[in-house]
Amino acid sequence: MVVAAPVTVDQSAPAQARRGQHPGIALTVIAATQLMVVLDVTIVNIALPHIAGALKFSTTNLSWVIDAYSLTFGGLLLLGGRIGDILGRRPTLIFGVLLFCLASLLGGLATAPWMLLGARALQGVGGAVASPTALALITTNFAEGPERNRAFGVFSAVAGAGGAIGLLAGGMLTSWLSWRWVLFVNVPIGIAIAVLAPLYINDSPRRPGRFDLPGALTGTLGMVSLVYGFIRASESSWTDRLTLGSFALSVVLLGLFLLIESRTAQPITPLHMFRNRNRSGSYGIMLCLAAAMFSIFFFITLFVQDILGFSPLRAGIAFLPISAAIITAAQISARMQTRIGPKPFMVGGTLLVSGAVAWLTQITVHSGYVDGVLGPTLMFGFGMGSVFVPIMLTAVSGVAAHETGSASGLLNTTQQVGGALGLSILVTVFGTANRNAGKQQAARFLAHATPKQAAAFAHSHQLPAPYAGQVLAHGIATAFQMGLVFALLAAALALFAVKAGRPEPGREPALQDVQPMVA
Repeated sequence: MVVAAPVTVDQSAPAQARRGQHPGIALTVIAATQLMVVLDVTIVNIALPHIAGALKFSTTNLSWVIDAYSLTFGGLLLLGGRIGDILGRRPTLIFGVLLFCLASLLGGLATAPWMLLGARALQGVGGAVASPTALALITTNFAEGPERNRAFGVFSAVAGAGGAIGLLAGGMLTSWLSWRWVLFVNVPIGIAIAVLAPLYINDSPRRPGRFDLPGALTGTLGMVSLVYGFIRASESSWTDRLTLGSFALSVVLLGLFLLIESRTAQPITPLHMFRNRNRSGSYGIMLCLAAAMFSIFFFITLFVQDILGFSPLRAGIAFLPISAAIITAAQISARMQTRIGPKPFMVGGTLLVSGAVAWLTQITVHSGYVDGVLGPTLMFGFGMGSVFVPIMLTAVSGVAAHETGSASGLLNTTQQVGGALGLSILVTVFGTANRNAGKQQAARFLAHATPKQAAAFAHSHQLPAPYAGQVLAHGIATAFQMGLVFALLAAALALFAVKAGRPEPGREPALQDVQPMVA
């Protein structure tokens, strides 16, 4: 569910930088930084039911554990890349990693929901600063040609495997120690990176430029306010004053964001990138697919642990087939791009995703792992893997060399922000369905309950497991109906908005211009 962050590749700077004497250690440090950031989404996903129990999160508010990280990470990615360019990539990397470590420590020590959510948001800031500079430092520390290509290959492999590693690590840490260790584990890794980076990584030449702080802050806060409005509506109502106020604030902030970006000399989001039809289509497809992807990881995690009764470790293993499907399909798609072109894979992939989400709308409390989870998630994985590479190539196709980082960075930002926004919308649908189903199941239970059971329910408002499972499964299936709308919209964009054909020989984007993406 994480993407490697944006970086503007400066082809002249690396030749002027001093080469390190230990390239293997330098690459290990750089790759470890990206691994730490990639791990932090999937490793936390597996621990969500335990976090909810320990800190008394409601199911709807639990989505903030994912959204708080995704919104700050995605919203500040482009700013993080700019900071590294202007202040130097190595010190920026070290600062971002240490901030990430501090936030992880605070999150692991959290005793209340607001403490964990604040730490997750701070983690997102640290990740947004560290991740783009990690990728950029490859161009600084490795000579152009085979050496740099091998380094990019290692970096991409780490990014690709990070999701699967996070699922297993999250399951092991939560099962054998505690959910807190899915956060604590970042601390020793980050400290080691901060110690080794000054010794083995060369810095980059600094470039003049401006920080678009107003744009970054208004854009990020506007999305936070919008997401809060949806989640608030799921727990209260659409007419609640805080719900309406948050929506109004988001309109004001996002309007200011567009105004700032249209008038700033060095905007954090180059709006002219959206003038190209294919590029805008690829951003729209990723926005919709991310909404479906984040929701599948969130809701299926709850299903396999709270309904099927899987342990965290078994839940992590249960998700491995989706990672394998994504990696396999992505490899096939990458090899066929020059022969077939991106559009067939975009259309076919989005249709597979739509079929998978449609399958998930049929999930019930009686569904098993094979028929209810494995089948649709495998289909989903093959669909997502099919579209990742063509979407990336379409996003950077026809872009000037100095803007490839911005183009692919916008795609990555779209994934994070789209996932957070989509998850909040699906959680709103889930919350409404849960309330309605809860009333029905409560009436069914009370109709057959003994006076003692009825008194216990009146005191705790907790339904017995069979009835609670019915409510949860109904809410999940209903949420996926909204997810199907997003998936079908992605398919429509792939079919009607994108006109990309086969790339011309010699015009494919260079390896270092394309940022790797993973689920």
